[in-house]
Amino acid sequence: MSRFRFLLAGVFFGIVLTKAEVISWYRIYEMFRFESFHMYGVIGSAVVLGIIAVQIIKRFNIKDISGNPIVIQEKAKRFWPPLIGGTIFGFGWALTGACPGPIYILIGNGFVAFGVVFLAAVLGTFVYGLVMDKLPQR
Repeated sequence: MSRFRFLLAGVFFGIVLTKAEVISWYRIYEMFRFESFHMYGVIGSAVVLGIIAVQIIKRFNIKDISGNPIVIQEKAKRFWPPLIGGTIFGFGWALTGACPGPIYILIGNGFVAFGVVFLAAVLGTFVYGLVMDKLPQR
């Protein structure tokens, strides 16, 4: 029963993303062609909200749901690993037309072709787990 609330939150989040059209391949295509501000506005709003939330957590020492302190990592010491990883992530996003999170929503909306994208994401995660120790880390 305790996990039901997470399922409910996920369904609600999926509905919000669907109604906001941020899972739309066309909207993502417009973003990567710099033809529309829609996705940049959504992403920018999320970044600003994240900055505000982190500042509130730091200033008021907010704890998680279990009462543990929330620890926020400092900046990475190296510049290239996140840049390379982000570039690979961006290429995958541009090629598939889907960020990893909305893949579930797209499949739930009946776009079963994204099952292939989901399997590729799982395979990529598995391969990363195999080579993770050999890659440069922060």
